[in-house]
Amino acid sequence: MGPVGRALGVGRVKGGGCASKLNTVRLTEFQELLHTEFGVHRGDALLNDHTIPTLGGRTGAAAIDAGVDPRDVWRALCADFDVPRSRW
Repeated sequence: MGPVGRALGVGRVKGGGCASKLNTVRLTEFQELLHTEFGVHRGDALLNDHTIPTLGGRTGAAAIDAGVDPRDVWRALCADFDVPRSRW
């Protein structure tokens, strides 16, 4: 598992059943979007190092660990880096 998977807690999904599978799918989709838009290395760095004012000044990884929906983290990163809305 790569650094984004660890940062997002993909390997630490609590419980079992549908909810944990849904959470894993969301995180996997988030990681794919992040890497497609920013590249693997830059995307990982943004997730772990860039503080996002609209998420309380937390990094994306910290926000997700705190329970923020990965979709909201994705939208916040896109807004911060002027990604065209069509790719949000």
